[in-house]
Amino acid sequence: MTLSRFRAVAAAMMLAAVALPASAIAQDALTNVSYDPTRELYRAFNEAFAAHWKETTGKDVVITNTHGGSAAQVRTVLEGLPADVVTMPLAGDIYALEDAGLIQPGWQSEFPLNSSPYLSTIVFLVRAGNPKNILTWSDLIKDDVEVITPNPKTSGGARWNYLAAWAFELEQTGGDEDAAKEFVRKIYEHVPVLDSGARGSTNTFVQRGIGDVFISWENEAFLAQAEFPGQFEIVVPSISILAEPPVALVDKNADRKGSRKVAEAYLNYLYSPEGQRLAARHYYRPRDAQHAAAEDIARFPEVKLFTIDDKFGGWAKAQPEHFGDGGVFDQIYQPGR
Repeated sequence: MTLSRFRAVAAAMMLAAVALPASAIAQDALTNVSYDPTRELYRAFNEAFAAHWKETTGKDVVITNTHGGSAAQVRTVLEGLPADVVTMPLAGDIYALEDAGLIQPGWQSEFPLNSSPYLSTIVFLVRAGNPKNILTWSDLIKDDVEVITPNPKTSGGARWNYLAAWAFELEQTGGDEDAAKEFVRKIYEHVPVLDSGARGSTNTFVQRGIGDVFISWENEAFLAQAEFPGQFEIVVPSISILAEPPVALVDKNADRKGSRKVAEAYLNYLYSPEGQRLAARHYYRPRDAQHAAAEDIARFPEVKLFTIDDKFGGWAKAQPEHFGDGGVFDQIYQPGR
């Protein structure tokens, strides 16, 4: 290239840069890989964070979200989807990314409260009038009851459902693991279809009209009630599990892409007053209730809750024991029976 040609090309590039809008130059981007029932939450949260980021840094930010069954979502990241952050239903999902070297050890102490900015639990969604009189876990194995729950091999929410049922039977029998295994096996005999994710099971129950009871994330149950007023009721069982959906920075991707600063700010904003307000507005239990609207907090019922550590020794133990290949679920579930 001649000197004059080089100068002409350089000048053209400079003019093009000047002609670009500021937003095209001063712009950040990140990708959040999440699970099924957070679609509505992150749609609102992304808008709020983008406004906050613009106000504090002067930059626009483009946020991409993907949603699906958590096992499939984790697999997309393992196979190369360049997620900057993951917002998952349970710690077991994130351990797989840690094991692959994408997330640094100690991620649960990187953000407050075990990196879980909001909470949930498991409830029952039944049809208006509760025609099968479903009140607690033992009612799920009545002869005439069809149960909707997703596949715990692919859905994080389904794993919470499974463990909540298991722990209920442990409470009833004084810790009899064999009885708990048999009880959960019977529940799955009443499940006509296993969707891959929680939102798929919501659609099966709510839109397709299949089943008498949906074992549901609390936030999904509230959302179904709001979208289909008068058609469904929420039944709070006598005991349930405290679900702590965690978040994490995907260190390897964020460092490679240079997005660590915006990704950290994004996850920290979940703990802000606005983040907590939006969590409660979208039916998640906020960590700091003082920032949520009173009517949003009032909807959450009191329920006896246990933790994964209380009954199962944490996700590092429960995940392979119950949901790994050849684990308890594989032993008890026989499709088509």
